[in-house]
Parts: sequence; C-alpha cells; structure tokens
Amino acid sequence: MRDLTHNPVKWWIEGILAFTITTGCVGAQQPAVPPSAPLTTVPGQDRGTEIDGVVAVVNGAVILESDVDEERRFEAIQPYRGSSAEFSRDRAVQRLIDRALILQQAKLESDRIAVSKEELDQQIETLRRDIPGCREYHCETEDGWQRYLTANGFTVPEFRERWEKRMELLRLIDIRFRNGIHISDDEIKEYYEKTMLPEYARQKVTPPKLETISKRIEEVLLQQRVGSLLRDWLQSLRAQGNVWIMKQGEVAP
Repeated sequence: MRDLTHNPVKWWIEGILAFTITTGCVGAQQPAVPPSAPLTTVPGQDRGTEIDGVVAVVNGAVILESDVDEERRFEAIQPYRGSSAEFSRDRAVQRLIDRALILQQAKLESDRIAVSKEELDQQIETLRRDIPGCREYHCETEDGWQRYLTANGFTVPEFRERWEKRMELLRLIDIRFRNGIHISDDEIKEYYEKTMLPEYARQKVTPPKLETISKRIEEVLLQQRVGSLLRDWLQSLRAQGNVWIMKQGEVAP
C-alpha cells in the first residue's frame, strides 16, 4: 500500500531546489538583458551569432535555454522525485524563475545558510547509494561516480556545487519559514481522523494507531504549511521584481 502520509508539497519544494549551475546560471551575476535581446553572443564575433537562447530575465539574471536543458537532465537523475511524470519545459522555466528569485534573497543571508564540506560530503555519499541509475556504474567507487555523472552531462565539481546550493536553499527556507511553525496535537489528531482514517477505510486497511504515526503526520503538516508560505513569498517576490519571460520560439521585437 502506498504511504498515506506522502506529501506532494514536499516534492514541489524539492523541485524548486534542483539548482542549475551552467555558464549563465540563474544565480550568477549577469548583465541586464533587455527584452529585445533574446540571444547571447560570443565576444569578438558578429552580434548575430547565436550561442544560447534567452528564456527569461529575473531582475537582471539571465535564464538560458541551456539552463532548461540542464534542468531536464538533472531532474532525470534525481532519486527523490515525487513523480515520474514526463518532463515539462514550461514547468521547468517556472521553477528556474522561482529559484532565481530565492537565490537572490539567499545572498542576503549567506552566512546563516552556509553548508560545511562535511555536510555536503555526507549528502553526496547518500546520493551515490540512492540514485537508481548509479548501480550499473558502481557509484560507490570514485571512478564509477565520475563515469555516471559524465554520462549525464555533469562533472563532479559541477554536481557538488549544484547540490551545495540546493542544501543552502533548503536551509534558507527552514530559517525563514519552518523554524517558526508549530503544529499542535489537535491539528495532528484532526488530520489523522479526517484525512487518514477515511483513506484507510476506503482501502479496507487497518489504520496504525495515532501515537505511532503522529510524527509523520506532523512532518506532512509542516511541509504543507511551509509550501503555502513559500508560494506566498514567491508571489510577493515576483510582484516586487522584474520578471520577463519569452515564449518558446518567440523573437522579441
């Protein structure tokens, strides 16, 4: 039977944090690109030489078509995705925009969200065990891990930097939202009685006792509350900022 406390909100938050770190990454300092400049160019070459298409500009930070492609490749190898649904370019662009907005705020709290080398090493080690495709490459070895990342279009340093940023943003969300949330015993009991028990009854399965599952319910409610606060925050950042999105195939005037 599926886990009845599985929470799609958690995976929505996790999805935002699949950070992109290519040249022109959304978190890097970029010169402002006006809507009339949909392409990047190589210095010294003709201005009309197309290198990468501009997908969006977020407060002067450029999101490129290559960022969307890297998002697709990174999503494909993540072990903690909540769904195996087909990749959506539109959803990826929106995630990249949200992430750019969060990254710009994260710079203001860099000291509080810094991740140590030991913490990063520990999570990478766990990833090497959990990513399904790693088994055939024997990612428990350094050579196998490198070959696996290379096959998916990443170098080891790129992947480490990417996952470090992901950890930092999770920490930022914890500091800004989760740490101030309190879930009461009454809320846990209400979720158990009104959400879980009817679902167990529908599936004709004997439900676990409340005391054995209360911590998992608390985590679900925490994630739901964080997800709601994060959505509101992102809407505010979008409203206050300057976000320009180009439709696929569109040529700006």
